[in-house]
Amino acid sequence: MTDKNSNRSRRRNKGQASAPIKPKTRGMVGGCLSILSDADMAAIDTAAKTILWQTGVVGAPQKLAQKACDEGAVINQEGRLQIPPELTSKAISAFAKPLTLYGRKAGLELHLGRGQVYTGTGGAAPLVLDEDGLSYREAGIGDLYKAARLAEALEHIHFFSRPLVARDIETLRDMDIATAFTSLKGTSKHVMTSVSSAKDVEAIADICFTIAGSHEAFHEKPFLSLNINHITPPLRLAEEAVEVMAEAIKFGLPVHCNTFGQLGASSPVPVAGSLAQTCAETLAGLVMAWLVDEKAKAIFGPRPMVTDLRTGAMSGGSGEQALIMAATAQMANYYQLPNSVIAGATDAKTADAQSGFEKSLNITLAAQAGANLITQACGMHAGLMAAALESYVIDSDMAGAILRSLAPIEVSNDTLMVAAIDETAKGAGHFLGHADTYARMHSDFLYPDLACRLPVEAWTQAGAENIHTRARKKVKMILSNPPDIHIPEAIEAALRQKYSLPELDS
Repeated sequence: MTDKNSNRSRRRNKGQASAPIKPKTRGMVGGCLSILSDADMAAIDTAAKTILWQTGVVGAPQKLAQKACDEGAVINQEGRLQIPPELTSKAISAFAKPLTLYGRKAGLELHLGRGQVYTGTGGAAPLVLDEDGLSYREAGIGDLYKAARLAEALEHIHFFSRPLVARDIETLRDMDIATAFTSLKGTSKHVMTSVSSAKDVEAIADICFTIAGSHEAFHEKPFLSLNINHITPPLRLAEEAVEVMAEAIKFGLPVHCNTFGQLGASSPVPVAGSLAQTCAETLAGLVMAWLVDEKAKAIFGPRPMVTDLRTGAMSGGSGEQALIMAATAQMANYYQLPNSVIAGATDAKTADAQSGFEKSLNITLAAQAGANLITQACGMHAGLMAAALESYVIDSDMAGAILRSLAPIEVSNDTLMVAAIDETAKGAGHFLGHADTYARMHSDFLYPDLACRLPVEAWTQAGAENIHTRARKKVKMILSNPPDIHIPEAIEAALRQKYSLPELDS
């Protein structure tokens, strides 16, 4: 699509000094990659709805099960809640519209329209790579704060989904509250976290409302949402998680309905079967959300994961994982649902070549297929069991390049440059001195922040540093700066007194 005003402005400013305009990478539109045909997607949809009606789910809270029966569902003799296709379609229709999640600064919005792509963190890693870059140790609340501060500073990390489990906090309640607060203290970008018990959702909501200034202000621009793993595959609702979902919706918190079946373990090996089961399980979560409140903010989060059948372990960096997650994104867009997927769950233990090719393959396919929120895209290792601070820096650079590849190619008289080619071919013989080359130097190229493009001699003279060394330096530089203040001092003091929150080092 031609932006005529932009072209006129570019011609008008040729040769003039002005602030560089970088290519857009935030909220780029994917969806050009088609793993599945229209007929394939229709067949998977039919199979998913058949599974919910024919097989059904177990574990629905009694109150929601009764509401489902009022809408045509049936509880069979085995106690399974059989959900009719009409009820599933009602839930899809209710949530099949764009949804916006917010940060606490202008420009940090996540517009979850069809195919709009954002990359961010995620996971629940118990381990973090130590500063020596060679050994892992248990993660603590201070590591979570550092990760949040890095996410704040890195351009292509668009949201902060809790990536680490604070192993130095004893109770689940204290950990959930401290995780939400620490994430909000560390970054102004949208935060995603989780809650273990329904009775603790109110505390998380209270923290959000206090920071926002009122519950109305938060509801208008929600800057925190909850990841809800509402089902244990195959087809067993996690009753406590569904109750957390219901409580979150009651307080106006957006919810992510996430499922994690593993091919060959908790879902079938054939990709089509795994997709059908995963879609059914994720749609069951949307049905539960719809039964709580038809106006809930709910996000479709199917995450089928691949199992290495030689070991039984998850293989998050495999080609099969890239394939099925891209297909999952396609199904989300088929339903026109705001969505999230996992891509970037490398099996590599450090930010090495294996990490690079596994992450790049998986994230690229998910982005090209048009996934809205690509979680676990930055920082994760060892099949989501560990995180490395230096990888946030490296992966942000990688994400920028991937997102840049989503840019549409502008075809117009200005960009075809027939006259300029004629002039240059007959004249200078190169475009290095051409006015349009200078004018487009920044607007048409995304330059890496960390990746090295120096010639060999210049790289050698500069110390021959590899990307790990440069990443560690950048981590230290970011964390050595005074932290930004995202929670006013008086509000932080009040929350600390109310919830006995841990102290955090700057």
